[in-house]
Amino acid sequence: MKVDNSLPLEYGTEQNKLNILGFWIFLGAEVMLFATLFATYFTLEHRTGNGPAGAEIFEITPVLIETILLLTSSFTIGLAIHAMRIGRKNAMITFFAITLLLGLAFLGVEIYEFTHYAHIGAGLQVSAFTGILLTTLGTHGAHVTLGLFWGLFIILQVKKRGLTPATANKSFIFSLYWHFLDVVWIFIFSFIYLKGMM
Repeated sequence: MKVDNSLPLEYGTEQNKLNILGFWIFLGAEVMLFATLFATYFTLEHRTGNGPAGAEIFEITPVLIETILLLTSSFTIGLAIHAMRIGRKNAMITFFAITLLLGLAFLGVEIYEFTHYAHIGAGLQVSAFTGILLTTLGTHGAHVTLGLFWGLFIILQVKKRGLTPATANKSFIFSLYWHFLDVVWIFIFSFIYLKGMM
């Protein structure tokens, strides 16, 4: 396997370049998934039936905490990739672990939020609005959960094999996925929560 040392480690082989291109194509499909959820949400957001509306159930504090946690994790995964590129394996693993801990904290707040919704009677089957709201939030949360397991496996691989073109490629692709989840969250924060609170 020929490694091109003039490129960053994650792009060092032809296979790595193809892997990254393939992942960008996969992210295109993910964009379509979330675009469909958002389009459905905007269609159904006022169909509350006998259930509560967004302004009645949304609380700004947990949403702000979730946003700060996720945006900070986007910064730390960037630091992890920077550490990887300059060959600092331990720093990379540390920033990866911090990213995953922030993601775990985000999920904890989201679980609290879902419990709160259930407690006040905003369940999946209450109205079209609560159904699509919980589906959209749940889909994003499921992606974060998958990311936590994926990131953990990458940490274990880097610990075992070190920084190689293969582990660097996997780490970089994971960072693209994580940044994507943060971008989706910004849309959720802006167009679901903030808009719903107005």
